[in-house]
Amino acid sequence: MSVTSANRLELLQIADAVAREKMIDPSLVIEAMEDSLGKAARSRYGAEYDIRAKIDRKSGDLTLTRHRQVVAEPENLFTELTLLEAQAIAPGIELGGEIIDPLPPMDFGRIAAQSAKQVIMQKVREAERLRQYEEFKDRQGEIINGIVKRTEYGNVIVDVGRGEAILRRDQLIQREAFRNGDRVRALIREVRHETRGPQIFLSRTAPEFLAELFKMEVPEIYDNIIEIKAVARDPGSRAKMGVISYDSSIDPVGACVGMRGSRVQAVVNELGGEKIDIIPWNQDPATFLVNALQPAEVSKVVFDDDSERIEVVVPDEQLSLAIGRRGQNVRLASQLTGFDIDIMTEAQESERRQAEFAERTQLFMDSLNVDEMVAQLLVAEGFATLEEVAYVDLEELGSIDGFDQSTAEELQARARESLEEMNAKAVEHARELGVQQDLFDFEGLTPQMIEVLAVDGIKTLDDFATVADWELAGGYTTVDGKRVKDTGLLEKFDMSLEEAQTLIMKARVQLGWVDAADLVSATAEESGDAADEEEERA
Repeated sequence: MSVTSANRLELLQIADAVAREKMIDPSLVIEAMEDSLGKAARSRYGAEYDIRAKIDRKSGDLTLTRHRQVVAEPENLFTELTLLEAQAIAPGIELGGEIIDPLPPMDFGRIAAQSAKQVIMQKVREAERLRQYEEFKDRQGEIINGIVKRTEYGNVIVDVGRGEAILRRDQLIQREAFRNGDRVRALIREVRHETRGPQIFLSRTAPEFLAELFKMEVPEIYDNIIEIKAVARDPGSRAKMGVISYDSSIDPVGACVGMRGSRVQAVVNELGGEKIDIIPWNQDPATFLVNALQPAEVSKVVFDDDSERIEVVVPDEQLSLAIGRRGQNVRLASQLTGFDIDIMTEAQESERRQAEFAERTQLFMDSLNVDEMVAQLLVAEGFATLEEVAYVDLEELGSIDGFDQSTAEELQARARESLEEMNAKAVEHARELGVQQDLFDFEGLTPQMIEVLAVDGIKTLDDFATVADWELAGGYTTVDGKRVKDTGLLEKFDMSLEEAQTLIMKARVQLGWVDAADLVSATAEESGDAADEEEERA
């Protein structure tokens, strides 16, 4: 390949043709040509030299030049030279300058030409990938239409017009098969800038895909009159979607269903027959959950803020309907609401209540030395622990039917005496286990709490300051996609996660690990962030 006046304009024509074909900037193709021609020239003159090729953007003229930097102490004699040597070539040049020597034109051999072609193609591919990334990076979350180009190992490669996208096997709806030439609609889930391979990742199983389909079918959603608050899917089988209307005259569920089900049916057809339950969203989690468990009827809901769990009581005959086939109904309701759901029948709940009642009754009989009737009266009035009896307002205790002032005083005295005895035994056992005095002196832990900590090997304030809040208060971890309960050491003492955090940080401040001023500042900042989040939700 010899770059002469006969073919110099051809370089510009080739660059323009490639740029049009790949839909990239012609200057990028010319830069790729310059890099490749420079590489070919180095293979002729020497790979150690800094040789650059320059193509004139108007005439197509090619010039080859060798570049050397002027430095105080050259390390590479091929690309650097001293100030003295440089001034002999170009008087007046200073350190940091550059000596540029023109090189004579050259004929490129077959191997050099092939190498130049490879460099050009590589640069063009990189430019094409960058162009594709720039075009699609801001389109995540949009639905796109494409044509199936080919299938590789179960993954579907889709032609999306000005690029290729990949629809992975795990992002396809079950029993869904595409052939070459089929039209496909999917959600742009992710756009990544990678050195090789597809950069646009599509999905037909994402909850957002269902939401975007409804936005296309329901004008009220597009106009923000109706909002989709939550979506949970078992792709290809069933889905639940919570919606709310900001116009009291518009029924959100009816608008999404459409006349004779036309709107929802269009989405169902696109998703291969996936059944969709459209549920009115409610700010109250318990009410929203009752709606989410439809078609099952719910008798009672018990909401636990600390553990983010909800206990649902249903009639015996409704249990299988509430759980659904293979647990599908309760699983989707849990995903939709964000809470773990425990479902039990009315008979199971009654049995559990009776067991708790009997357990608390026995506690009061043993600790307060009272008969069964008195113990049952206390439990029926809502007393669950000795501490509640010992430190409740005396008038509240005396207001129980059958109790007078003297009875209340006697019960409270016995409760406090029993607690003192239990605390004394706990302290004695904790000391036997080797608990240090600094842990006893720490304010916020009862003797019985210290005994439990000691059994687990936490015997000093240093030990206590290193534990995690969830180790004390309990929590949940996700294992294989399922939330698993972690029982906290002090959970039986009704310690919340916030109380555990406060105690641990207090211990760290007391030990000098954390500065109290920094702690106050961090707490105020967290409170401000929480307030901002709450305001945004409102």
